[in-house]
Amino acid sequence: MRLLAPIFAAGLLAAWQPDAAQTLAKAIEIHRAGDLSGAIRLYKEYLASGPPSLDAYTNFGAALAQQGQYAEAIEAYRQALTLKADHPPALLNLALAYYKTGRSVEARQTFELARPLMPANLQVTLLLADCNIRLGDHRRAIELLAPVEAQRPDDLAVAYLLGTALMRDKQVERGSRVIDKILGKGNSAEAHLLIGTAKYNVNDFAGAREEFRQAQALNPKLPGVNAYLGLALINTGEVPGAAEAFHQELEINPESFPALLQLGVLAKQAKNYDESRGLLERALRIRPDDIGARYQLATVELAVGKTEAAVAALEAMIAESPRFREAHVSLATAYYKLKRKEDGDRERALVRQLTADAEASK
Repeated sequence: MRLLAPIFAAGLLAAWQPDAAQTLAKAIEIHRAGDLSGAIRLYKEYLASGPPSLDAYTNFGAALAQQGQYAEAIEAYRQALTLKADHPPALLNLALAYYKTGRSVEARQTFELARPLMPANLQVTLLLADCNIRLGDHRRAIELLAPVEAQRPDDLAVAYLLGTALMRDKQVERGSRVIDKILGKGNSAEAHLLIGTAKYNVNDFAGAREEFRQAQALNPKLPGVNAYLGLALINTGEVPGAAEAFHQELEINPESFPALLQLGVLAKQAKNYDESRGLLERALRIRPDDIGARYQLATVELAVGKTEAAVAALEAMIAESPRFREAHVSLATAYYKLKRKEDGDRERALVRQLTADAEASK
C-alpha cells in the first residue's frame, strides 16, 4: 500500500509574510517535480519561520515518507494534527507510516480515527483489518470484512484477509468457503497459506508444513507464511529450520508476534536470557495481554534469579487463569526458591489436581 500523495494546496499567507509564502510555494513546486530533498529543505525552512500550516506539515510528512524517513514523517503528521485533529490526509498518512514501520498498535488506533472520516475508502478498512489480524484480534477483523466481502464477492484482497481471519479464529467451515473462492482463481501462495492454517489448527502439522512450504515457494514475502512455517516445523521437531523461518518472517514484518514469541522461547531454551527477554518484551509490546508471552518472560526472570518479579507476574497470571497449570508449576518452583515451603506445597497440590482433572477429561 502506498502512502497518500502530498496534498500540496496551501492557504494564502498574509501579505506581510511574502518571504514565507514564496518559500512554501517553491517547496510545493519542486515537490511536485519530484525533488524530494529540495522540498524537504524548503519545508523545514518554511516551518522554522512561517506561521503554522496544516498543508505544510502534511506535505513535509509526505516528502519525508517518500524518502523513507518515517520517524520524521510521523512527527510532521502529528504536528499537522495538532492544528486540525480530524484532518483526513494527515490521519491516513500517519496511520500508513505506522503500518509501514510495523507499529501495528498505533496504526490500528489511527486507522480507527480515520475510517469514519472516509467511509468509502476501502484501503482504510483493509489495512485496519490487517492490523487486527497482526495483533491477533481476528474477531474484529471478521466483523470489519464480512460486510465488505458480501458487497465485493470477487475482490481477492478482501477474500484473502477474511479467510486469514476466519482460519486463525478456527472458523474452518466459513474459512473453507473463502479458500474455495481463492482456489477458483488458480494456484496461489495465499490459498496454500490458508489451507496450511486449517491443517495446523487440527494438529496436522506435517500436512500444514507442506502447505506452508508451497506458499513460501510461490511468495516468500507473503506476510505470515514464514511464521506459520516455523510453527509447523517446531511441532515436527525441526527446530533449526523453524528458527530460520522465524528470522525470515521478522525481515518482512519486524512485529510478527509469533516469530518474536517463538524466537524468545528458543533463546530461553539455549540459556541466552538477555536475548530472550528482549524478544519477549518486543512481543508484549504488540500484545500486552498475551498470557503465553507473559508466562515465558516470567520464567526468564525466574531463571536469572529475579524471583520476586517472577512470583508477582505468575501470581497475576494465575489470578486471571486459575487453571493455568504451567504457571502453577513455575510458581511452586519460585516459592521454594524463596523458602516459602507452605506456599510451594500448596501450588504442588494444585498442580496434581489440575493434572488429574486433565487426565480424567480425556
